[in-house]
Amino acid sequence: MSSDRHLEIRIAAFVSLFLLTALPLVSSPVALVAGFLFSFFIGNPLPEQTSRAGKVLLKLSVIGLGFGINFNEVIEVGSSSVMLTLISITAIIGLGEILGRGMKIPLNTRRLVSFGTAICGGSAIAAMAPVIRAKDREIAVSLATVFTLNAVALILFPPLGHLFGLNQQQFGLWAALAIHDTSSVVGASASYGAAALAIGTTVKLTRALWIAPCTLVANAVLKSGHRTGIPLFIIGFICAAFVNSWLPAFDDLWHFLHLIAKQALVMTLFLIGAGLTRKVLAEVGLKPLLMGIILWVVVSAISLGLIVGDLIP
Repeated sequence: MSSDRHLEIRIAAFVSLFLLTALPLVSSPVALVAGFLFSFFIGNPLPEQTSRAGKVLLKLSVIGLGFGINFNEVIEVGSSSVMLTLISITAIIGLGEILGRGMKIPLNTRRLVSFGTAICGGSAIAAMAPVIRAKDREIAVSLATVFTLNAVALILFPPLGHLFGLNQQQFGLWAALAIHDTSSVVGASASYGAAALAIGTTVKLTRALWIAPCTLVANAVLKSGHRTGIPLFIIGFICAAFVNSWLPAFDDLWHFLHLIAKQALVMTLFLIGAGLTRKVLAEVGLKPLLMGIILWVVVSAISLGLIVGDLIP
């Protein structure tokens, strides 16, 4: 069989499997694992297209999920957790700096991993990278580190939540605080229940709003001159939540869009899994990955303890 024919078969199989994830019976973990296994054992035939499509579909999915969220909840959660968010972001970035120095990890790499862990993974890294003038490889390593841990979290957190006896509200809050990327928070929360999804998404996206002030502070301190702002998909999510709350006469339409967004997220997770190639895993390197794991375990353990102990409202 010629190489061109073999590539055509791989592309057809990949696209067919991707389209199958549009079926409601396919869950988030199944889609993620399917994408990863296909990429790892057969090889992703469309890596660049997968990366671009995954980013666009993720943002559209997050915006669509806003139609299932009450706008008043976004405001309430954001205003009630300002101090907690500020303290936790500062503590995580500080711990990351200490770990990174001790492990002799390059400055920009440890900054990006810490910032991604503290706020919302890839979006935070993408926003901070130009501010600190990070090189392409530093960005790639940081994204791959967070990306790998996101994939693990999506599979690991739901059974851990059941093991620790967390209710849906507790799990949604834990996922939002301890999982890096918005996509993985939404995926893990969705598999735990509707209430967990609503809380996890709301808390994570209100936390993601801190990207703007944090990058502005870094920009002022480092004097990089880079202009930054809130990612547009977060603004879209807030607008969707606002529309859902203030136009209840169209509840059926908003509910329909919310359901479409949930399944689109499942499809997104297939693409995310397919992006976890051997090359990406090799680029991570042991030290940044170890630093990311330590930060992740510390954040997960402390936030879980606070939630179980009813110390976080």
